[in-house]
Amino acid sequence: MDKGKILVVDDEARMRKLVKDFLTNKGFHVMEAGDGEEAVDLFFQQKDIALILLDVMMPKMDGWEVLKTIRKFSNVPIIMLTARGEEQDELQGFGLGVDEYIAKPFSPKILVARVEAILRRTSSLSGDQIEAGKIFIDKAARQVTVDGALVELSYKEFELLLFFVENQGLALSREKILNHVWNYDYFGDARTIDTHVKKLRSKLGQRGDYIKTVWGMGYKFEVDA
Repeated sequence: MDKGKILVVDDEARMRKLVKDFLTNKGFHVMEAGDGEEAVDLFFQQKDIALILLDVMMPKMDGWEVLKTIRKFSNVPIIMLTARGEEQDELQGFGLGVDEYIAKPFSPKILVARVEAILRRTSSLSGDQIEAGKIFIDKAARQVTVDGALVELSYKEFELLLFFVENQGLALSREKILNHVWNYDYFGDARTIDTHVKKLRSKLGQRGDYIKTVWGMGYKFEVDA
């Protein structure tokens, strides 16, 4: 089953093939571009690309220029692939509209999981209701029901639960949670997350077990089989 069209942009042919093989095995249709100019041309020719995996360092037109060009016309999800780990680079990217960063070298399985999570999250924006196990979220009304009963959540508890559900199956670091739920201008302690998770688990009752602790890192939301 074709799950969507993905454009992989990288000047390294071996890297493109590695990523393409893993994504194809997961049911995605993959297109390739070896430089920035080719990527821009393909994007505007195809019209129906669901997500772009974009390398930063490339000939002719680098990833930043590709990003800025596409963002003038489209909000398509973009994951930047970079060998750099500089905070300033990441902040620049998020300011320009990057959805996610993945540093090289990376696990192809993690890359696929990130792709699926972002597509799940962006597709859910077109609808106002999400269901995960026995948890039902109405985004428009900002209401949560668990096993049919309404649960009262604070603003941040609601945002935290929504972020967990939209990223099911992914291990999320405390830093990533802070950045997405509390925003990048938050300078508080990461223990804030632990406090909110504890309260959220309590309010969700037995469904609070869906929020798993990833020791030494953060949390993962998984619906028990």
